[in-house]
Order: sequence, then structure tokens, then C-alpha cells
Amino acid sequence: MIVCHCTQISDHDIRAAVDWMRASDPATIITPGKIYRALGKRADCGGCMPLFLDTMRGCDNLAVPPILRGLKANRTEVSHEGRRESHRVSQRSSAV
Repeated sequence: MIVCHCTQISDHDIRAAVDWMRASDPATIITPGKIYRALGKRADCGGCMPLFLDTMRGCDNLAVPPILRGLKANRTEVSHEGRRESHRVSQRSSAV
């Protein structure tokens, strides 16, 4: 089935690109932009994006790699990028 008429991308092309990317780098995050690049094409009008995303989500190899799952949940909360609050520019008074 043709998913993108502008660039002639089929559902088979999307699945093959996802499988190829996952095989070449198991830890990669697969995005629509990466799929377009892997196919040597780029998005044109964007009308296909809902069907494109549905086709991507239907791929078995699209899942987030196990090594990247739960990183946010396991991360300890570090506020202000490790700086004290007195060093935050947005909190300083503007009196000079």
C-alpha cells in the first residue's frame, strides 16, 4: 500500500527501513525523519504523516531499545543543572 503519494513510499518501504535501522544499530531511536533519510527521500506536504506514523507503530522492531527504557524513572532528580539557586540568571534581580 502506498503511504506517501508525494514520494512514493509504501508500507513495505517503511517496515524495511525500520528493520534495517534496528539491525544496524540496536540502540537507535527511530523517527520519521530517519526513515525518510534512510529511504533517500524527504517529507513534502505532510498529508501522509498520520498514516506514516501508524505504519511505523505497527512495526515489530520500532520499540524503544531495552537499554534506553526507564532512564527517566531511574534518574535522580537534579535541579538547576547542578548549580545553586543563587546562580540562576532568571532569579537574579535586575538592579545594577
